[in-house]
Amino acid sequence: MLDIRITGGTIIDGTGKPGYRGDVGIKDGRIVAVGQVGEAARETIDATGKTVSPGFIDVHTHYDAQAFWDPTLSPSCFHGVTTAIGGFCGFSIAPMTPDAAGYLAPMLARVEGMPLDTLLAALDWDWRSFGDFLGKLDNHIGINVGFFAGHSAIRRVVMGERAVGEKCTPEELEKMKALLDASLVEGALGFSTTVAASHNDGDGNPVPSRWADRSEIVELARVVSKHEGTGLEFLPDLDFPPEMVQLMTDISVAGQRPLNWNALAITGRADAEERAWRQLDVSSYARENGGEIIALTIPQTPELFTNFRVGNVLDALPGLWREIFKLSVPQRIERLRDPAVRKQLAEDAASETGVFEFAARFKDFSVVSAASDATRQYEGRRIGDLAAEQGREALDVLLDISIADELRTIVAPDLGGRDQAAWELRGKIWADDRTLIGASDAGAHLDQLDTFALSTTVLEYGVRKHKVITLEQAIHQMTQRAAEYFGLIDRGVIAEGYHADVVIFDPATVGRGKTYFRHDLPGTTEAFRLYADAEGIDHVLVNGVEIVRRGQHIGVLPGTVLRSGRDTRTVPMNVLQEKRQAVAAE
Repeated sequence: MLDIRITGGTIIDGTGKPGYRGDVGIKDGRIVAVGQVGEAARETIDATGKTVSPGFIDVHTHYDAQAFWDPTLSPSCFHGVTTAIGGFCGFSIAPMTPDAAGYLAPMLARVEGMPLDTLLAALDWDWRSFGDFLGKLDNHIGINVGFFAGHSAIRRVVMGERAVGEKCTPEELEKMKALLDASLVEGALGFSTTVAASHNDGDGNPVPSRWADRSEIVELARVVSKHEGTGLEFLPDLDFPPEMVQLMTDISVAGQRPLNWNALAITGRADAEERAWRQLDVSSYARENGGEIIALTIPQTPELFTNFRVGNVLDALPGLWREIFKLSVPQRIERLRDPAVRKQLAEDAASETGVFEFAARFKDFSVVSAASDATRQYEGRRIGDLAAEQGREALDVLLDISIADELRTIVAPDLGGRDQAAWELRGKIWADDRTLIGASDAGAHLDQLDTFALSTTVLEYGVRKHKVITLEQAIHQMTQRAAEYFGLIDRGVIAEGYHADVVIFDPATVGRGKTYFRHDLPGTTEAFRLYADAEGIDHVLVNGVEIVRRGQHIGVLPGTVLRSGRDTRTVPMNVLQEKRQAVAAE
C-alpha cells in the first residue's frame, strides 16, 4: 500500500517538458509510481485543476542561524521550497570556537541583518566542528538543508583577532586548508567567500575574508577539488574589474568546480541591460580559460529597507561613509549633526558610480516607518518631495528625520526595474545558460530585504503577469537545473525513485502576498522581520511527508540535513561543457 497518492493533477516534472495529467504514488519517502496509479494509499490528495511539481530549491539562503529558532524555515516552506542551501558569502557559523563565536555573532548581526539579541538567545554556540553543527540539526529541520563552509569563519577560528587587518602566514594558510578539508569531510557542501565592499563586521571593519590575498582564496578553493559533491560560491566586486574576473576564473579552475556568484539584479538603472550582459561576460571568459562561472539572478527588484542605525548598504558608500558607521550610535548622531560632516558625506556619495549608486540618490528614498510621534507625519513620503517643500538638500532632510528617531527611521530607495521592459530582460537572462534563478537571501537581512519569496515571485510575475518564462521552464529552473548544478542526488524531478519533495499549487493564483512586518524573533520585542504569505500553494511535501496543507504548517519536521558525498555528487567540468554543446546543437 502507498503512503500517499496524488491524483488528477497536471504533472510538470521539472525537466522542462510539457505538463500532463497523471497521478503520483509515494512510499517510504520516495516516488514509486508516476502516471496512472491504481494502487491503494493510506492518504489521497486530490490535485484536480492544480499543478504537481517537484519542490523548489532555493540555492542561496542564510538559514544557518534561523534553523535553530525556526526549524520550519518560514516563510520559504510555505512558498513551496523543499530544499535550501546556506552558508554563503563566507558567513557560515561553523567551524566554531568560543572566541570565534564572540566575533561571528556581532558580524552576522551587522552584515546579514540578524538581530544580535536573537542570535544570542536562540543559539547556544556550543558546536566546534562542521560535523557538530550539522548534527545539531539532524532530525530537527522541516525541509532539506545543506551548508557551505565560510571563509570568514575559518579564518577567524585559525587566526583569531589577526583575521581582521592582517594577511595570513604560510602556517596559518595550511591550518585553514586543513580546517576546510575537515569541514568538507564532515559534510560541508563547498567553500564560500566574499570581497564585497558592503560586507563589514560588527565593528564596521571589512569581514575577515576581505583581508585575504588572492593566493589564500585560490588555495582554499583548491581544497574543494579533493571532495565529492562540493562547490564554490563567491560575492565579488560587482563592477568586475579585470583582476576580479581573473580571480573568479582562477578559483573555479583551482577547485575544478563551477563558481556561482551573488547576484545579478535588474533595477531601473539606465544601463541595466548593458550592465547585465557585461557581467555575464565573466562566465564567457571563464569558459574560454578552463573555468565555469554561474550568475545567480534575483527574480525581482527588491524592496530594500535600511536605516542609519545599522547602516547596511549605506556603509558601502565611499569615503567618510565607511568610517561613520564604525562609531557608536551617540557618536554617530553627534557627527551627523555637523554641517561639515554632511558636506563631506554628500561629496563622497556623489563619487559613487558603481553598484551602490542607488544608495547615493537620497531624493529617491522614501520613509517606510518612523520611530517617534514627531516623525510619523513623514511615513510614506519621498525625501525628494520633502526637500523641495522645505527648500533644503535631500541628505539634510533624511539625516534630520533619522536623528529625531535616534537613527531608527526605516527608509527605502526606489530601485526601479518593475516595468515590462525590466521583466523581459529578466526573461532573456533566465534563458541564458550562464545564469541560475536564485539569490533569495532568505534567513538574512530580516528587516531589510523581501527577496525571500523567490519561487512564488517567479511564478506570479515571471510566468503569469509578465509572461517572460513558461511555467515548465520556470519550474525546471527552480528544480532540476538547480539540483543538477549542486549535484543533489535524486532530487528536483517528479520521477520514480526520486525523493518525494512535491509541491501542489494553483497556477492561476500562485503568488506572494503583500510584504509586512512580523514581530516573532526570539530574544527581542523591538526587532522584526519582513514577511510575505504564500498564495495558491495547497500542499508541500518533503521526503514524502506533508508539511504544509492549505497555508498551514502541520508541525512535522521531515527534512534531511544534506552532506557532501552522501547526498550530493560532483558534476565534472567536462560534463557541463558537453551538456552546453548538446543544447547548442539542438
